[in-house]
Amino acid sequence: MEFENTRAFAQVLDTNDPIRSYREKFHLPQIHGPGTIYFCGHSLGLQPKSAQTYLLEELKGWATLGVEGHFHSNKRPWFYYHRFSKEALAGLVGGQPQEVVSMNGLTTNLHLMMFSFYRPIGKRSKIIVEAGAFPSDQYAFESQIRYRGLDPDQCLIELAPRQGEYLLHTEDILNTIGTHGDELALILLGGVQYYTGQFFDLGAITEAGHAVGAQVGFDLAHAIGNVPLQLHQDGVDFAVWCSYKYLNSGPGGPGGIFVHERHGQNQELPRLAGWWGYKEEDRFQMKKGFVPMEGADGWQLSNVNILSSAAHLASLEIFAEVGVSALRTKSEQLTIYLEHIINEINQDGENIKIITPNKKVARGCMLSLLFHNMDKEVFDRVTASGAIVDWREPNVMRVAPVPLYNTFEEVFDFGQMLQKSLEK
Repeated sequence: MEFENTRAFAQVLDTNDPIRSYREKFHLPQIHGPGTIYFCGHSLGLQPKSAQTYLLEELKGWATLGVEGHFHSNKRPWFYYHRFSKEALAGLVGGQPQEVVSMNGLTTNLHLMMFSFYRPIGKRSKIIVEAGAFPSDQYAFESQIRYRGLDPDQCLIELAPRQGEYLLHTEDILNTIGTHGDELALILLGGVQYYTGQFFDLGAITEAGHAVGAQVGFDLAHAIGNVPLQLHQDGVDFAVWCSYKYLNSGPGGPGGIFVHERHGQNQELPRLAGWWGYKEEDRFQMKKGFVPMEGADGWQLSNVNILSSAAHLASLEIFAEVGVSALRTKSEQLTIYLEHIINEINQDGENIKIITPNKKVARGCMLSLLFHNMDKEVFDRVTASGAIVDWREPNVMRVAPVPLYNTFEEVFDFGQMLQKSLEK
């Protein structure tokens, strides 16, 4: 398709968008008035209008049933609440329902998974990670290594782009795995890199890791709800995520985990145990000796936070309706159109460099724009014009048109705002 940087062309794309009606299911921010453009779903997704209904249902159950709501709620008994998100989450990560569970927050889940899957023994004690991984991941890596009496400087192998580049080459990742194979205990990367928006080849990385005897896990904070995943088929050992970005489940919404079925049936696998992970049918017998539930459920610690999980279910219902395939198709078109407009604005390459991969298979909906010889002033101008995006030091603006609620006309309007901000 030949794209045009015109409003009329963008409007035609919106008219032909088969999932355009889903925009009406979300509250759109009005911080800059009715024309506000929200391209920050990579940081916090928008509120589904149905979230209020779901929350009020649980508040009513609490008010009218009290503790009996755990078993006698009309719609969703609280005792079984973790079950209600399984089908949707399994679809989003390409797993089986017993391999996923919504629980805790991302970093808590990362610590739980590392306790089970980072098992340093002798020489095999190293972890391959991204250089410049998101700070919460870095802190988890360091503390888990120190907990085992080891030195992070000796145990972390950090993957960095080649000199003068911003992205990691898959061949470099695989070569690093091969080079350090007999030293590796774990490979733990982001599914989509938070700064550049690069979507890694999870299947190839997992295969290479297993070939040298390492466990392989991924932080899917920027991947779930954004890119198609097939964790079960790829044989990934575990994954963790949050739900407040592309999953639109609200500030601090519940995280989740994936544990491949070959591990979920292994009751001998070490874990930090909690009451809610105990065998469900015997949980209230209060016996000594932890007997885990099968699958990912056996890593649960505490009973479900019902109110935040209600908002989570409201959003997941929308994802289940739309389907990953339709979302991905529109996402690719939106981001290609954004890329086209930016390239037209920046034909000489003097002001902006898009550091996100230009191949659609290697990215989600977000583009990271690196500004040459400019400070945050250009971001401030774009924001003042009515666009909500974000800035990552020292000179990158992250822009994410989300397929569930953003439009092609908004992409065009953002291009106009960006061009005027650069002209100033």
